[in-house]
Amino acid sequence: MIPVIASLAALRQAAGVRLRLLVMLSAGLWLLLGLATGLTRLGWGLAPAELSALHGPLLVAGFLGTLISLERAVALGQGWAYLAPFLTTVGAALLVSGRPGSWLIVAGSLVLLAANLALHRRQPSISSSTMALGTLVFLLGNLLWASGRPPGQVVLWWASFLVLTIAAERLELSRLRVPPAWSRVAFLVCVILLLLGLWLQSALAGLAFLGLTAWLGRFDLAWRTVRARGLTRYIAVCLLTGYFWLGLAGLLLSTGGLPVAGPWRDAALHAVFLGFVMAMIFGHGPLIFPALAGLRIPYRPVFYAPLTLLHLSLAVRVWADLAGPLELRPMAALGNAAAILAFQACMVLSALLASRAATGRPEGRAPLPPTQPAAQTAFARLDRPDPPAPEARQTPGCARATEDP
Repeated sequence: MIPVIASLAALRQAAGVRLRLLVMLSAGLWLLLGLATGLTRLGWGLAPAELSALHGPLLVAGFLGTLISLERAVALGQGWAYLAPFLTTVGAALLVSGRPGSWLIVAGSLVLLAANLALHRRQPSISSSTMALGTLVFLLGNLLWASGRPPGQVVLWWASFLVLTIAAERLELSRLRVPPAWSRVAFLVCVILLLLGLWLQSALAGLAFLGLTAWLGRFDLAWRTVRARGLTRYIAVCLLTGYFWLGLAGLLLSTGGLPVAGPWRDAALHAVFLGFVMAMIFGHGPLIFPALAGLRIPYRPVFYAPLTLLHLSLAVRVWADLAGPLELRPMAALGNAAAILAFQACMVLSALLASRAATGRPEGRAPLPPTQPAAQTAFARLDRPDPPAPEARQTPGCARATEDP
């Protein structure tokens, strides 16, 4: 009887991994289409012109919304939470087919909010409440969009959702350094300022981005782990370079606001979405994707190549927006897309090489990575730094922040 139960559990786990892999593939499809529509808007003509207006929704809701919702569902471990990534990816599919799908994305963000609230009840903390608050911002932004506002008017809501999600995870992991009590007050002040900026003026949101950048620069663990080697150092480099772009976006927003259109807007938004958010994805892809898809993706030094291309091409794009010839922007955007595609290729090739190397094992394949919530934070699940001091070990913290990757 016990072997039968074990076999059924193994089959159920394998089926769950396959379903998660399908959801991830759908999210990857929206990423590719979002990149194509963005390049089409700059004259490359890689996607139908009528889809160019879906550039933002596909990347934020279709790709990032689905990926974050899937991670939260796995972390919660409740079947109903998987409705969130299902609804967002189906909503994106309807949008591409010309049918109304925005309300499905609203429903998906509502389920995601419920999942984050359930996780907060399971382990209450400032970080979990901030993550739930970020999801509420995502929900409200989607409601505004579904009610008729163009994506350009809610893009700052979407950006704030991502910034709050990442900052919440960094706050959770900062406990290993035992930061002073006033650091949490400073963090909450930045969060409140960001919420006021969404309702009142984008310049306030820019000040909040600057404040969060300063907070991360002072308390983030990446300043310690960057002295390590291998994957640990790679993740830290991704984080620290991403913080630079968040600070630049905050500077642009606080000084010039967010215009309706134009180069300034392009520079500010892509500093957040490409420089900050994508750097987080590049850094944590080798940790998150294996945990979600059941694949081994060992770290390889070649991972630095897409990261370097991303930052260099984005630097050219921002320079062209602010001071240089605008004719460079389409070429820089092509470099942005190439960096993201190169990152995906690195992940796939690393997984294939690991799978090929595992064929020599007696069982014929590599073991699946852990699927506990400790290994499944969407953006900011960082490696374990050096062992904390004895007094730091006595400080209560999240179990997810204290486990090895």
